[in-house]
Amino acid sequence: MNILKWVGLAAQVAFLAMPSRPVMAAEYIDLLDATAMPSQFAQQGMLTGLANAGERLVAVGQRGHILYSDDAGQHWQQAKVPVSSDLVAVYFSSQQQGWAVGHDGVVLHSSDAGQSWIRQLDGRQVGPIMLAWYQQQLASQPDDANLQARVSNAQRMVEEGADKPFLDVWFESDQVGYIIGAFNMIFRTDDGGQHWTPLLERTDNPSALNLYALRPVGDDLFVVGEQGLVLKLDHSSDRFKAMPTPYNGSFFGITGKPGAALVFGLRGNVFRSTDGGASWTKIELGLPMSITASSITADGRIVLVSQAGHVLVSKDNGASFEIQPRTALASVAAAQVSSTGSLVLAGPRGLRQVSFE
Repeated sequence: MNILKWVGLAAQVAFLAMPSRPVMAAEYIDLLDATAMPSQFAQQGMLTGLANAGERLVAVGQRGHILYSDDAGQHWQQAKVPVSSDLVAVYFSSQQQGWAVGHDGVVLHSSDAGQSWIRQLDGRQVGPIMLAWYQQQLASQPDDANLQARVSNAQRMVEEGADKPFLDVWFESDQVGYIIGAFNMIFRTDDGGQHWTPLLERTDNPSALNLYALRPVGDDLFVVGEQGLVLKLDHSSDRFKAMPTPYNGSFFGITGKPGAALVFGLRGNVFRSTDGGASWTKIELGLPMSITASSITADGRIVLVSQAGHVLVSKDNGASFEIQPRTALASVAAAQVSSTGSLVLAGPRGLRQVSFE
């Protein structure tokens, strides 16, 4: 199961355990229509995504909170955000241009290095976009059973409303990018997020498994998800093709360097490929904890971080890892090496810095 689901479940349990008391009825405001509230405690709250915007660090998380730091994570300021939906991931294609995604089908865009954000897409639009796209295709191929199923699925999504989360985002340039999420949701934009095209029919994912992360390694673009799912974009067919792996548990992320790709996930499972994903070798970490985050240092070391906060570093392109000593443990959802070389971690308890060798 995705680490974010475990975090969400824990939060629900904590809420239900609170003593009940009378409350005043208030007018309901959709989270998509409520701006994120400023909070002096935002950096101690649940934060699940990190990215560099040049030398600036940007973090995203619960209740639409986005924070940015210009001193490698020592101090943080809260950004202006137009929604209060929980955010999951963030990526900057350049110093100024960035995107954040999350629950309720939210896609946000910043053109000022994360200081302010606008909404480009939300879950109320996702279903209609899919329905119009697949109806258009079905009109030219009315006997295509797969397209008929896509139309039916899109109609169901329209009826269900804005409840499908996007779980990761990556842009190859300021114009071309991808977003992925639950139930095989995958979209592409060629105009910086002004318009999005669904690509669900272009994935080898017939069971509509959740897609958790996408990142390039060298010239290859990988997507990982549930039940050992690893997809790689085949540029000749413009299709995400399944890469067989020896593991059937969830993968939460991808990292690596040209010539060495790594996928990581549940129970400390890390697999490495040096042939573009055609074959995979298990990397023994000696740690049974799920791996939930990664980053790469300026000098090329690969960093993995466990769900509990263990920091592991590879100096040989991911062939082996050493656990760093004296690391204070706490739950981690995202990691990013800062401009000064420190490692910034994000999780249910907010943001913190750790040093490593």
